[in-house]
Amino acid sequence: MGVARTAINYDDLVKDDRVHGRVYTDPTIFEEEMEKIFSRGWVYVGHAGEIPRPGDFRVTDIGLQSVIMVRDDDGQVQLLMNRCAHRANAVCQVERGNARIFRCAYHGWTYRNNGDLASVTYQDRYDASFSKEDRGLRKAPRIGIYRGFVFGSLSPVGITLDEHLGQRVKEQIDLFVDLSPAGELDVTAGVHKYGYQANWKFQVENSMDGYHANFVHQSFFENVRRRTGVNLTDLGTSQSLAQTRDLGNGHVMIDFRPYNKANGSRMGAMMPTSDSGKAYWDALIARHGETRTKELLTARGTHLLVFPNLILIGVQIRVVRPIKIDETEVFLYPTFLTGAPHELNVARLRGHEAFYGPAGGGATDDLEMFERNQIGLSARVDPWLVLSRGRRQEHQESEGTIVGQITDEVTQRGIWRQWKKVMSQRVDDALVRQDGTSTGIAQQASR
Repeated sequence: MGVARTAINYDDLVKDDRVHGRVYTDPTIFEEEMEKIFSRGWVYVGHAGEIPRPGDFRVTDIGLQSVIMVRDDDGQVQLLMNRCAHRANAVCQVERGNARIFRCAYHGWTYRNNGDLASVTYQDRYDASFSKEDRGLRKAPRIGIYRGFVFGSLSPVGITLDEHLGQRVKEQIDLFVDLSPAGELDVTAGVHKYGYQANWKFQVENSMDGYHANFVHQSFFENVRRRTGVNLTDLGTSQSLAQTRDLGNGHVMIDFRPYNKANGSRMGAMMPTSDSGKAYWDALIARHGETRTKELLTARGTHLLVFPNLILIGVQIRVVRPIKIDETEVFLYPTFLTGAPHELNVARLRGHEAFYGPAGGGATDDLEMFERNQIGLSARVDPWLVLSRGRRQEHQESEGTIVGQITDEVTQRGIWRQWKKVMSQRVDDALVRQDGTSTGIAQQASR
C-alpha cells in the first residue's frame, strides 16, 4: 500500500498580500500543480494557424503529457495523446510536419491523423475479441477553440472554455486578432525558444509585472533613447496612466489604453504613413468601421495572461511550459496579420526581434532575474515574498474587474488568488457535471 500524501494547507502559503517561498521550491507542490491545474482545467495547447492544411501537425503538451495537435484529413483540429495504444510508445518523434498517418516504430501499429487505428501488424495472432475501433490514439477528453486559440483539458467534464475565459478575456483576444483586416492570425513566422533554471510561475508573474521594466530593462530603454530619441521609461513609472487589471479566474492584464489615449501624438507617429500604411487603415475601416478601428489601434493588441500558461504580448503568443519545480521552457510565436500589407508584418517581426530571441536586447534580462529569484529562495530566514504594492489603492469596477496603477501588484494578487483556489481542492474531490452527477474528478475552481 502506498504512503498517503499529506494534505498541504494552501491558506498557510498564500495570503492576500504575500506568498511563501515554498510555492516555488516544493516538488510535491509542483506535482499537485500538474494534477490540479494542468490536468483538470483548460490549458492552451497551440494555435490553429500553426496547422493550416489537412495533415499538418505539431507536437506539443498539456502539462507534462505529450500531445499531437493535428488537422485531420477532414480539416478538423484534433488533440491526440502521443502514445501508442499498444505499449505506450510515442508515435511522433518530430516537432512539426504533415502526415496522413502516425506509425509506432516499436511494433508497427499505424494510426490515421484523426486518431483511428488503421492497421495492426500480424493481426492474425489476436483473437476475435480484438477490436481496432477501441484502440485508436486516445484524444484529450475536451478541446475548445476561440479565434484560433486551441485549448485542451484532460478532464472529461468541468466548466466550459467559454466559462473559463469569460467575456473580458475574449474581448482582449479580439483586440489582438482583429488588428488583422481578415480577422485571422498567421502563426507561421517561426518560434523563439528559451529555458531557465527556475520555477514556471516567475515567468507568468513577470509577464504581467509593470513595476520591473525600468530597472531590469534599463540598458535596452537607454539604447532606444540614444538611437531614436524616444524615452519609454515614463510608461512604467508610478505616475503613468497605464493600469493593471484582474479579470477573474486568474486572467490578468496590463492595460496601456489610458496611457495611449493621453499620448495620442506619439502613438499616431508609430502608424505607417506610407501607401501601405494607408491601405492598412482603409482595410481595417472596411472590416470594422472607423470607431472600432480607432479602438483597435489605441489598444494596439493586448498584454494579457490567460491562466495558467498563455500570454499575449505585443505581436507574440507566449507559452509557458513547466518542466520541473526549478526548470521551465518558454516558446514565443511572433504573429503576422492576415490581410495586412507585407511591410507592416515585416515591421512587426523586426520589432519583436529587437527585444526577444538570440539577438534581442531585453528578454534575457528577465531570465537572469528568474534564476536570481530561485537562488534567493534558498535564504529562508524570512520565507515570504511581498505582493502588497497598491493594495490599498486598487478599486473594483461595476462588472467585477479589479484595477490598479501599472506598477501595482494587482495582477500578481489575481494570479495567486486563482492558484490558491484551484490548488486548495482535495485530490479526490468530486467534479459535478452540468446535470449534477458526480464523476470523481475535481473541477477547476471558477471565480
